[in-house]
Amino acid sequence: MPKEMDEKVKGINRREFLKKSAVAAGAAAISVTGLPVFTSPAWAGKRDHILIGRPNPSTGPLADFGAPTPWVDDRVLAKINADGGIFIEKLGKKLPVKVKIMDTESNPTKAAELTSRLIMQDKVDLMVAFHTPDTVNPVSSICERFKMPCITLDSPLEPWLDGGPYQWAFHSFWSVEKDILPTYVGMWEQIPTNKVVGVLMANDPDGVAWSAIFKKELGPKGYKFVDLGRFPYGTQDFSSFINAWKKENVEIMLGNTIPPDFATAWRQCRRFGFKPKVATIGKAILFPSAVGALGGDLPNGLSCEVWWSPDHPFKSSLENVSAGDLCADWMKDKNQEWTQPIGYKYAGYELAADVLNRAKSLDKEILRKAIVDTNMDTIVGPIKFNDQNYCRTPLVGGQWVKGDKYPWKINIVYNKQHPEIPTNGTFKAIG
Repeated sequence: MPKEMDEKVKGINRREFLKKSAVAAGAAAISVTGLPVFTSPAWAGKRDHILIGRPNPSTGPLADFGAPTPWVDDRVLAKINADGGIFIEKLGKKLPVKVKIMDTESNPTKAAELTSRLIMQDKVDLMVAFHTPDTVNPVSSICERFKMPCITLDSPLEPWLDGGPYQWAFHSFWSVEKDILPTYVGMWEQIPTNKVVGVLMANDPDGVAWSAIFKKELGPKGYKFVDLGRFPYGTQDFSSFINAWKKENVEIMLGNTIPPDFATAWRQCRRFGFKPKVATIGKAILFPSAVGALGGDLPNGLSCEVWWSPDHPFKSSLENVSAGDLCADWMKDKNQEWTQPIGYKYAGYELAADVLNRAKSLDKEILRKAIVDTNMDTIVGPIKFNDQNYCRTPLVGGQWVKGDKYPWKINIVYNKQHPEIPTNGTFKAIG
């Protein structure tokens, strides 16, 4: 594991499982295309633009992650292309940047298929992808297969690393072990509990990675885990989990699920009389829409990770706007509360524009080298890739409370690892 992580990520004997999953998805995609593998796809010489491929979960259970498309895409492309686009030295002129967005339907196999199609049929020059291992892992795998320069964000580090090693894919986000775990525990330790944790993790790369890391790292620190195993997407009956948690007097609920599954489980918790002091849930409650959909006062006091917000002290490299400015523009234009993926979608284009401007070329090897040499400040923080092709980004802890302008808002309640990001609330037990 890389130097930046201080020590090897431990407790994750899952590499073959995840890698085989990604390869299987890639094989399915290549089978669908029926096209031969090539190592250096030729750029369509007559094309009058640069083309970025963008597999995006526009529909399906991850649609909240993909929702800032096309608002972010349109805004950033207008800025990049304002003076003609990107200068390509070999052509002696600037070319505008265009993006081809394809809906993965939140399906990993579909994401692999579309990535293959973008490379083989559309002959994209660069791939940019976001949003959980269900998108990022298969996209990265296919780009490695076809030697396509690829920038990915918004997916926990460990599941992504387990699909590697990588030469062509480069990733920016946080680590479960080094960032999520201390942030979650930092929140938990502000509330007196018996340290008995009920685990709600799906049978996906996130769930496999998170559960292994938490149990390995926190077991020696006195935490007891009540874990009935990973569950499949779409589970409708969580009574066995809830009964076990009640029996073992669970006071901390730890989860990582897609939003529909957590909504089902949390409503059943209330129905069956289970109310922990703390419920910290990854992925499922990142968005105001998902939180509001729980109904009534069910969101009150739920906690999760916060990877980007209006309070993050970072600015765009493309235009004179801060994280707060970008959120304000979103809320004005869309009349909707800001969401965390807005910043990461924006940062993906910052990276792409920076790479293309420095490369001044569409040659795949030159683009790959330009990504390797990335060292810049973005709206989600500084990005510089290490020798395993990734960069960790800042993470703080948040808690949902009743809002003023909108029904629910998330307060930043823990920032020990990143004090440059201010808190604006105090962590409280679920009332």
